[in-house]
Amino acid sequence: MNDPTRRAVLASGTALFGAGCLGGSGGDGGGGGGSGSDDTPTLADHPVGQHLAAQPRLGPDPAEATATIVAFEDPSCPRCAAFESTTVPKIRSELVDTGQAAFVVRTVPLVYPWGDPAIHALEATYARDADAFWALFGHYFAEQDAFDADNVLDRTASFLSAETDVDAAGVVADAEAEAYADAVGIDVDAAEAADVSGTPTVFLFRDGQYRTRATGSVSFDLVTRALGL
Repeated sequence: MNDPTRRAVLASGTALFGAGCLGGSGGDGGGGGGSGSDDTPTLADHPVGQHLAAQPRLGPDPAEATATIVAFEDPSCPRCAAFESTTVPKIRSELVDTGQAAFVVRTVPLVYPWGDPAIHALEATYARDADAFWALFGHYFAEQDAFDADNVLDRTASFLSAETDVDAAGVVADAEAEAYADAVGIDVDAAEAADVSGTPTVFLFRDGQYRTRATGSVSFDLVTRALGL
C-alpha cells in the first residue's frame, strides 16, 4: 500500500460518506449507463474486469456466463446492507444458481472507518477460504450496527472462530498488518478507474458486453431488465 493514489482514496473514506453509500447516479433508472462505458464496452477491457479471476465469485466463470454482475460494496455501507438483504438473494437463487450469471464482489472502503479494517480482514479470510469469506461478508451486513472501528477486528475474530474453520487470530494479525494491502489496492484502483464514488455500485455485462451500471438502491428488476434475463 505504498501507492499515494491508493492511500488518498482510502484516506478519503469519511469524506465520501453520503455521496458514497447514498450513491451518486441512482439505482432505479434501468438503462443509465455510466462513465467509461463508451470507452470500455467489454468485460475484458473494462476497468472492473481487471484481475477479475482473483475476486470472490459465485456462479460460473465470467468468461462462460451469459451475464456477469460486478458489485463494489463496503461492509459498513447501509445501502449495501439493503442490497445484500433484498436484491442479492434473488440474484443468487434466480441467476447464479441457475447458471445464468456470475456474481463478483469487489470491496472498497468508502463509508465508515470500520469498513477499512473489515476489508483487510475479508481479503485475509478469502486468501484462506472462500466459503469463510462469504460467511464473514454476510455477517458484516447482518450485524452492521454492532461494528465500529474499535471492535471490528475483535468481533471478526469471534465470528470466524465460532462459525468457520479458518485461523481467526491469523486473519486479525494479517488485517492489522495490512498483509493483503496489494489485494485491497487492486480493488481500490479498479474502483477509481471506473469512477466508483458510491456503494453499492453494480456493473452489468451481457455476453461479455457492458450494459450499464447502477449505484444505490439497485433492485432485482433493474438487474434483470438491463441484462435481458
